[in-house]
Amino acid sequence: MNKEHALAVFEDFKIRRVYDEQAETWYFSVVDIVATLIQQPDFQTARKYWNKLKERLKKEGSQSVTKCNRLKLLAADGKSYFTDVADPETLLRLVQTKDVAAA
Repeated sequence: MNKEHALAVFEDFKIRRVYDEQAETWYFSVVDIVATLIQQPDFQTARKYWNKLKERLKKEGSQSVTKCNRLKLLAADGKSYFTDVADPETLLRLVQTKDVAAA
């Protein structure tokens, strides 16, 4: 799988993303999207928020959570770590959930 990494910036929030040439799809870091939506600059707080939300959505049987993949993305410390990523369609479904929309 050939991937191109790029960084998107939205309202001063950096959103890590990777492009999959075979699938012709961008995959975005879910934690970064959640941090932007809840206006939380602290990565650890946003990560904890996402983990709790993911847990709730799994209990509700949400298909969106099962469509999240894990890919290695570059972190602030310069190392690559596995993180939850999703394509735009899955992100839209996550954004529409009551927990993220209420934030």
